[in-house]
Amino acid sequence: MTDGAAKCMIVAELSANHNGDLERAKDSILAMAEAGADAVKLQTYRPGSLTLDLDGPHFGPRTSGLWAGMRPYEIYAQGSLPYEWHEELFELARSRGLTCFSTPFDDAGVDFLETLGNPIYKVASFEIAHVPLLERIAATGKPVIVSTGIATLADIELALEVLGPGRQDVTLLKCTSAYPAPIEDADLLNIPSLRDIFGVPVGLSDHTPGHVVPVVAVALGATVIEKHFTLSRADGGLDAAFSMEPNEFAAMVQQVRLAEAALGSRTYRLSERAKDSATRGRSVFVSQPVRAGEVLTSENLAVVRPGAGLHPKHWAEVLGRKARTDLEAGKPLTWDDLS
Repeated sequence: MTDGAAKCMIVAELSANHNGDLERAKDSILAMAEAGADAVKLQTYRPGSLTLDLDGPHFGPRTSGLWAGMRPYEIYAQGSLPYEWHEELFELARSRGLTCFSTPFDDAGVDFLETLGNPIYKVASFEIAHVPLLERIAATGKPVIVSTGIATLADIELALEVLGPGRQDVTLLKCTSAYPAPIEDADLLNIPSLRDIFGVPVGLSDHTPGHVVPVVAVALGATVIEKHFTLSRADGGLDAAFSMEPNEFAAMVQQVRLAEAALGSRTYRLSERAKDSATRGRSVFVSQPVRAGEVLTSENLAVVRPGAGLHPKHWAEVLGRKARTDLEAGKPLTWDDLS
C-alpha cells in the first residue's frame, strides 16, 4: 500500500445462498457484518432477465457441472432474489454499517435499484458484452465494478468505452468463471497487467477454495475482494459449493488485513522498532587496553556489536591513528579519542 492508501473493499456475495428464505438472507447479512465484510452484494433479476423459458438445444438441461440436469430458466428461477425482499435487505445491511449494492441483469433491474438508492453497480462476467445494459448502468452516473471472467481484452476495452472513456470510478475484477475455480487458474498476475493496460483500479472476484488467492491478490494491488458467502455449505443451494462459511470469511478478512499491514509504505523508512534494533548493530570498539600516544591497529580495535562507537565505514580511517588518552578495553571509539 502507498502512504495513506485505503484498504481494499471486501465484499460478501449473497447470490443464490438465500435458498429462497428471507430470514436466511437476513441472517446471512448479519453474519457478513460479524465476519468483517465491508459490503454485501445482491443480484437483481427475474429468470426472464437472463434466458427464455424454453427447452431444446440452447435452453435445455445442462449436461455437466454443479447444475447438471437443470434448465437455465429453472436455475435462475431458483436463485433469484425476490424484488420485494430488496428494500428490507438494503436497510438491514446499512444498519450494520455495510455498503449494500447489486448486480442487475436488465434495464428493469437498474430502474428498480435506482429507487433503492443503489450506490454501486456490478456488471457480472457474463454481462460484459451486454452493451444495452452497460449503457443503462452508465446513465446512472454511479460507480461501476466489472467482472472479467469470460472477457477478452477487446471485450474489456469495449465495456470501458461504453461506460465512459476516462472514468476513474470503474473498477475491473480479475475473475475465473469456473465454479469452483482451481487455484492454478487464478492468473493473478493479470491484476497489475489489467491496471497497466487500462489505467483503472483492479480487484478480484474469487471462486477458488480458501483465502490464499485473495491474500495474494491484495499483495498485487487488488482494491476489491469479492467472495460468495453462505451460512453453511451443508445446507446446500445453487452456490454453496464455492462459497465461504462465516468463520472462513472472517479468517480471510483477517489475513487480507494482515497482508495490507505487511505491505506498509512505499517510502523507505525505519520503524521505531528497527531504529531501536539499529543501536545494536556493529561499530568500532577498543578491544585491548591502549595507552596515550599508542597507535591504533586491528590488534587493539574491533568492529563488534553494539552500535555505540564509530561507524564501521571509518575503520580504515582510524587504523594508524594515535590514541589521545588511555583507552580501556570495551570503550566505544569516538573521534575525541584520536589525536
